[in-house]
Amino acid sequence: MGTAISRDGTKIDFDRVGSGPPVVLLSAGPNDRSVSQPLVEVLKPFLTVYTYDHRARGRSGDTLPHTPEREFEDLAAVIAEAGGVAGVFGSSGSGNIALDAADLMPISRVAMWEPPYIVEGARSPVPPEWGQTVQEAIDAGRPEDGIAYWLTDIIEIPADYVAQMKGTPFWDGMVAHAQGLVYDASVLWDFSVPAAPTEVPVLVVDGGQATLPWIRAGIDALLKNLPIGRHEVLEGQPHDVSPDVLAPVLIKFFTEE
Repeated sequence: MGTAISRDGTKIDFDRVGSGPPVVLLSAGPNDRSVSQPLVEVLKPFLTVYTYDHRARGRSGDTLPHTPEREFEDLAAVIAEAGGVAGVFGSSGSGNIALDAADLMPISRVAMWEPPYIVEGARSPVPPEWGQTVQEAIDAGRPEDGIAYWLTDIIEIPADYVAQMKGTPFWDGMVAHAQGLVYDASVLWDFSVPAAPTEVPVLVVDGGQATLPWIRAGIDALLKNLPIGRHEVLEGQPHDVSPDVLAPVLIKFFTEE
């Protein structure tokens, strides 16, 4: 366990385990780093794995006012603790953040699991003010409504499935870290495919036919723009991918010359 100091002085709490090339795992959505632990356990015999609580989550601090740049500065602070350069893995929306960061700091490689990019016609567009809608729910003392709105209206998860999530430990964790979702929204906001992707090697992984069609369409568009991109399909894997299935692909990517 350690503490990285971000550019604005915010303390970012992180863990370091394992041995091998350094890789930073970005937790997805309004969660702390504990959601990455099952994957960490499978990766650590082969990689030096860094996980951290994004600001306003877990044991990390928060300094106002927040700007989108803070998310990248926090990651840069952790990479500095990792020796100054590292690979980065992001699941879901954190994959989008990882790719955006690749040209802003010393990142050697980027791996992404089902990054949610939106292309025209694949689904309804996301309202650019969706983060503000979540913030208003938080300010009104209803963070659970903000989480439900994000899941149903932004991610397009069926409402009956979201209803089943309510009251579970996973749901309670998301509600507790709802402010972090607002911060994610400041970076992701419209989920558009980047016009000028990075020149670093990028691996994009999805579940094939199990992946939501609009996410598959976004991945296809992204891959056409990546100068050094590759695509792996773990057929049948749900969005909540099995760490045991995902890990071998990541280990190969981050350890190859």
